[in-house]
Amino acid sequence: MQDIASLWSRIGPPMLVFLFLVIFWEGTVRLGNIEAFLLPRPSAIAANLIQVIPTSGIPETDDTEPWFAMSVGSWQVEAGPKLRPILQAGLYTLGEAMGGLGIGTVLGILMAFLTAHWSAGRKAIMPFAIAANSMPIIAFAPIMNAWFGFDKPQSKMAIVAILVFFPILINTVRGLTGVAAADLELMRSYAASDFSILRRLRIPHAWPYFFNGAKVATALSMIGAIVGEYFSGRRISLGVYITQTASLFDFAGAWAGIVVACVIGIGLYWIILLLERWTIPWHLSVRSRT
Repeated sequence: MQDIASLWSRIGPPMLVFLFLVIFWEGTVRLGNIEAFLLPRPSAIAANLIQVIPTSGIPETDDTEPWFAMSVGSWQVEAGPKLRPILQAGLYTLGEAMGGLGIGTVLGILMAFLTAHWSAGRKAIMPFAIAANSMPIIAFAPIMNAWFGFDKPQSKMAIVAILVFFPILINTVRGLTGVAAADLELMRSYAASDFSILRRLRIPHAWPYFFNGAKVATALSMIGAIVGEYFSGRRISLGVYITQTASLFDFAGAWAGIVVACVIGIGLYWIILLLERWTIPWHLSVRSRT
């Protein structure tokens, strides 16, 4: 019972806020007679993803069952008309985001170890890394598309890698170099080697900082992939799907694509949270959430 209360205390308030926002959104659009091209109703967006129809109204045919269907009482929940293409596009864009996330993370960690070990290089490189981190993604997208190919997934991975690289680098360097002077003195008093200090002190201290950067990087990975697809990409990608449906004035379908992108981004964020809890259960930031 205590575990249920603890779980509700974490997820209950966000769920209630989300429910309130959806009801407020739906009511505002209906009562204000807001046109769909300005702001579609949440119910219209959801209709592109799922359909709820009475079981008695389903015609008896020899057709195969829909690829997603479940019965709830006298109603049947089926996949909406746009769900399958949106999910296919979402999986394609997720592959681009994960590829760029992996590349940017590996490069960011390697550069962090180099700059943390080389103090002169850290002073020379970190200001440029912080400045480059503030550069808008829209400036990278056309260049990367021209370098790697307008319809190639490698161009989107390069955009994501650039976005991911800097938060991973900056946070990991802060973790490797931010150890307490007293801890360093204690290690050196026992004649610990530089490698032993790195393995036993600096890396454990850097784990929470790395995961902070990884949480930011997961959100940036989906943003980078979709924005790169806005400029050019394959028709199967989520960014192209959103732009095409919006250009055809199917704004509910475009918002449905945005919802799927948000769900994927939240899923990636939760994966990082689970990895953090599994990797560093001893850290205060993790124990405070349990």
